[in-house]
Amino acid sequence: MKAIIAAGGRGTRLRPITWTMNKHLSPIANEPLIVNAIKKVAAVGITEVAININPGDTEMEAALGDGSTWGVKLTYLEQQGGATGIGVIPYNAREFVGDDDVLFYLGDNIILGSLQRFVDRFKRDDLDCCLAFSEVRDASIFGTPVFDDNKTLVGVEEKPEHPQTNLAVTGIYLYKMKSYLEAFANISREASKRNEYEITHIHDWFLKNNYKLGYEEITGWWKDTGMPEDMVEGNQLLLNEMTLEEAVIDPTSSLVEDTRIQGRVQMGKDCIIGANVLIRGPVKIGNGVKLENCYIGPHTSVGDGVTIVQAEIEHSIVMSGSVIDTPGRIVDSIIGHNAQVTHAERTFPQGKRMIIGENSQVEV
Repeated sequence: MKAIIAAGGRGTRLRPITWTMNKHLSPIANEPLIVNAIKKVAAVGITEVAININPGDTEMEAALGDGSTWGVKLTYLEQQGGATGIGVIPYNAREFVGDDDVLFYLGDNIILGSLQRFVDRFKRDDLDCCLAFSEVRDASIFGTPVFDDNKTLVGVEEKPEHPQTNLAVTGIYLYKMKSYLEAFANISREASKRNEYEITHIHDWFLKNNYKLGYEEITGWWKDTGMPEDMVEGNQLLLNEMTLEEAVIDPTSSLVEDTRIQGRVQMGKDCIIGANVLIRGPVKIGNGVKLENCYIGPHTSVGDGVTIVQAEIEHSIVMSGSVIDTPGRIVDSIIGHNAQVTHAERTFPQGKRMIIGENSQVEV
């Protein structure tokens, strides 16, 4: 079995963060989002992984390299034919996959727990396709399964106005490649309201033509990180997974005697922790971070080279190089790379001074 991880697209719902960065490289728990997908794939023994990227994208390979860090070999495949839907991605990777089975993983999905039982079900029942379902609050924004009166899966709908269940089809699929290519040859973009090759049409074709399609329900957490609040929640989920063994403070970092650390806290190299600092985990702090007279609360990740003075920060993502120097409490926030958050009363005339780009969100 090989794997394909989708990492293209424009991440429009995450702007302004994604104006300058591929969404899949956004830091979650101080690692690029896509690394979660790579780790999950590697954990089930898959060693050959293709990353589907936007045409001309070089930052993905620069960030991930050859994949040896995670025990896999990465191949980078540029998306062909423009934005024609995720259903075309395995087709574009057909030469890479060859005659093998394939695990197709949308790289902005976060799943806690192992994919092993999905792979086991796919192999044990000799399926043409295996889907992963998860309970969600609002199934109308996802693809959703359709069952008959006997609770047999008979179809998949894309973003139905009135979904039959509260289950969503997650971005994790397993296919026999030969079967997938047969289905792809029999669907069309014209059948889509978005003029795209819909992945749901692939699955509908399987069902209508008596191919063996099975499913497993995700019993732990699953998150599609399409919106800023989803990114923050995904950060929380992964920080909750941090073990006591991972909660290590690097010996090259310096802490004053009155530094208070509570719960699971991971801290990188060469950090300088000054007076009156409280860090309450789970928290991950990168390298070269400077903290003084501040509170870093649960479910916060702080990137490399960040400086935080006076502020209270909780349930947030602070990306590398940022400076936060202001009293007050910051919650449920994403602070982008090299951003500055300062106190309005330090400049004249006093007031709230802002430079706000397109699609920004500010609460004052």
